[in-house]
This record gives sequence, structure tokens and C-alpha cells, in this order.
Amino acid sequence: MNKISATILAYNEEKRIGACLASLRGVADEIIVVDSGSTDRTVEICKAEGCKVSTRKFDGFGAQRQYATSLTTHQYVLSIDADELLSPALQESLKKLKSEGFGHRVYTVSRLNFYCGVPVKHCGWYPDMQIRLFDKRYANWNLRDVAEKVIFRDSVRPELLDGDILHHRCENRGQYEAVVKSHAAMRARVLAARDGSIGALSPVFHALKAFWDTYISRGGILEGHVGREISMMSYRSELLAYTAAKKLKSGK
Repeated sequence: MNKISATILAYNEEKRIGACLASLRGVADEIIVVDSGSTDRTVEICKAEGCKVSTRKFDGFGAQRQYATSLTTHQYVLSIDADELLSPALQESLKKLKSEGFGHRVYTVSRLNFYCGVPVKHCGWYPDMQIRLFDKRYANWNLRDVAEKVIFRDSVRPELLDGDILHHRCENRGQYEAVVKSHAAMRARVLAARDGSIGALSPVFHALKAFWDTYISRGGILEGHVGREISMMSYRSELLAYTAAKKLKSGK
């Protein structure tokens, strides 16, 4: 039977890591956890479940995922986060691949995102296609700090798997706001490194565009108050990112 190495990035995820690990039973032949210095029981829980745990200071999502891949034993790598789990349909798809063999080098899967426990089908949050299973000889993560992705040769064509990754983004609004701030700070550094200046109105322009894209173009309006909150978070994320990037460029 073919084997799969699963990699998980984690940081203070004691409340959610158990469900993630449970969804990997029967799918992953080894589980590599790269922890960013958790102060709760995350590492303890992972070790109790037989995971191989490595502690590494977080220096961007791409680098962290590449490092996790480097620790794997098997040829095919399934990348998942501590706040994600495999749907039953996706579990069966992966078990079938293990039984019948891998016919492709790279696989893509849809991700269903949850906001405070509510599944979101609009706002650009679904199907949110992700490449998460790949042959590490032909593909790996790039080194982007945020919005990282698996890269591979143009001749490789990803195959779609049945089922979803279930992504529980937050338990409450405050938790999601913290994530938005963190990602905006990382994105600001990326924006600041680009050539060209950032105009005085750029932060507001990009923030308004983000709100419009999320709420109108991507159907956030159909999600009621959840759609409004997510759209406002998109607005805030862009505003924070471009404002911080502008300050970094000006040296202030």
C-alpha cells in the first residue's frame, strides 16, 4: 500500500488539534508537527498521539511548510493546519489513493471555511481550492511569508479530489481579528518590498476594493451578518497592510 506523510503547522492549538489528528487516522502513515513555541498543551497532545514534533521559530508560512516537508519520510505529503480537518469524503478519497496508487504528482482539494462555527459558501471562501497533496520530488511550497502556495512545473496538472478540507478559522470574532492583524503585518512587509511608491489614498482605495470584492462580487451579501463581518474584516486587513507598508517605505 502507498503511504502518506502528513504535516501540520501548530501554535497554541490545544482546543482544535485533537479533531485534526482524529481526521488523519487511517490516512496518514506518519504525522509531522512543526510547532512555533506553543505554551499550552499542543505539543503534549501531539506526542501522545504518536506525532513527530519539531519546534521551530515561525519566520513565515512558506518557510515553515517547506521545513515541515523536509522532515517527512514518505514520497507523498499531505499538508494541513491544526485548525483544519479532513471531511469523511476526503478521507475516503485519500484511502482510495493509498490502496489503488497515485496517478498524479499533485492533487487539489476544495476547502470549506467556517466563521465562528458557520460554514461560508460565499465571500470567496468556497470552494477555495487548495493544493495540499503532492509528490515532494516534483513540488514544494514557495517561501512567501503569507499567501504561500505549492509550486511545480507547468507540465504538471493537479488532479481534483472528492471531499473538502474543513477549515475552522475562528471560534469568535476577536480571534479572527487577531489573525487579520497578524496577516496584515506580514503582507505589509511584502508590499513594502515592491518597487514603486504607495500613494496617500492607496490604503483606503485597496480597502474599499476589498470590501466590494468580498461583499458584492463574491456574494458576501448573501451570507447576512456573517458576510458583512467578513467583508469588513477584508476592508480592515487591506487598510492595515497598505498603511503599514506605506510607513515602512517612508522609514517612519
